[in-house]
Formats: sequence, C-alpha cells, structure tokens
Amino acid sequence: MKIDLHIHSKYSGDCKMEPADILKAAEKAGLGGVAITDHDTVKGGIEASKIKSNVNVIVGAEIRTKRGEVIGYFLNEEIEKRELFEVIDAIHDQGGIACIPHPYDSLRIYNLKPKSDVLKAVDCIEVLNSRCAIGAFNKKAKRLAKEHELGMTAGSDAHTISEIGSAGVIVETPRDIGDKNAQIFGKTNSLRGLAVKKLKRALT
Repeated sequence: MKIDLHIHSKYSGDCKMEPADILKAAEKAGLGGVAITDHDTVKGGIEASKIKSNVNVIVGAEIRTKRGEVIGYFLNEEIEKRELFEVIDAIHDQGGIACIPHPYDSLRIYNLKPKSDVLKAVDCIEVLNSRCAIGAFNKKAKRLAKEHELGMTAGSDAHTISEIGSAGVIVETPRDIGDKNAQIFGKTNSLRGLAVKKLKRALT
C-alpha cells in the first residue's frame, strides 16, 4: 500500500483542496492511503474519513508549536496545546505518532530544529518531503533518522491536486507507517520545478 503522509486541505488556510477531491486524486494516483495533516487542525482528516472511498485516511495535523512544527498521525480530536512537549504528549495520549517534518529545510520559517531533547520525544522523522526546494535537506533528514533509529515517513506536502502522491511510504497497513525500515518512494519537486510544470500545462 502506497501512502502519501503529508497532504493539506482547505482547512489549512493556505490551500483550497476539498477533502473529497484529495481522495479522488489519491485514488487516481494509485495511492492506498493518505494522511491529511492540516495546519493546527484535524478537520480535513475527519471530514475525509467520513467519505466513502477506496483510499484509507489517516487523520493528522501539522501543529505549529512555539519551537516549530510537529505532525501528529492517528488523531481523533483537536490538540489545543502549543508547547512542543505538551503537543507531543497529547499526540501520544491519543495513541498517535509524533513526527518532525522537513527538519533541515532552512527555507521554512516554522521549522522544528531536531535537537537531542526533541529526538528523544518523537517517533519519526520525515525523510522525504517533495516541497523541500533543495534535495540535500531530505538526504540529511534520512541520515538523522538512521543515526537515531527513528521511524521514517515521507509525503508530498501537497497544497495542490497535481502534487498528491509525489512522495510517501509503502507499507502493509496504515498502522505500519513510521517503521525504522520503511520503504520510501517519490521525488523532490523543487520550487523551480513546480513553476516549470505549471508553465508547461499552460502551454499545452
């Protein structure tokens, strides 16, 4: 099963995708599952989980803490806390998985720096994020996960339909995400690359 573990919907505020359209695009892309990880809310994931589809939905959220962003997977209710370790505890209290997204992408304002105290508290590192503009950011993240024996995740970080499925993991079941030996698939869509694709579509 191929699962894209980082997708945003209209509930993120910087994206217009409807949850239903995400599921249609995911099925078309050959995905068996998606994690909808909206900024600071589980609304997108909850809505998608209620829609009849062949695509499995993992309810998540990309939460902006005072130290940076952390993703929670397998959530069932909102997390109101904003202190980093309180957020991680709240994720675990729901039986969820805590992940550091794009840890070395220095171009992002709200990046969570992977310091030792953080690495001891989380479960996973996102080792491939398709929106990382520089591929070396992802390579460094993968080395970090292996060095600290943390689980590995991957996702498109999609904010548009065309990005869905550009990265993710291959697992037996959705609950297998975050494994230390996870099989990663996908590629980096640099900012320049995305602009070129849009231009090509406009010219065809």
